[in-house]
Amino acid sequence: MEEILRQALLYDFYGELLTERQKRVYEDVVLNDYSLSEVAEELGISRQGVHDMVRRCGRTLAGYEEKLHLVEKFVKIRNQVGEIRRIASENESDPEMEKIGRLAAGILEEL
Repeated sequence: MEEILRQALLYDFYGELLTERQKRVYEDVVLNDYSLSEVAEELGISRQGVHDMVRRCGRTLAGYEEKLHLVEKFVKIRNQVGEIRRIASENESDPEMEKIGRLAAGILEEL
């Protein structure tokens, strides 16, 4: 899985378990692509402090994933539903397959 997507998914699933300060720093550096210097200046801490916090947050989020596997399950389900939708679209002449395709599309939107 692409690293940026992986980091975003980890944050989506487990970000609320971080402190407000951790969330702010992680969001700014990883998700909003601010430089360490920009975040450090804004918060009045060193670049190294920002770097260390981002690394700790990343390890914390990865640790939650190692224990709970929510991102792994999400990606697996999304791929399986995508495959169901693909198979259903190949057989659109069958009304039941068309219905299955619509249901799969709805599930993918919800995910």
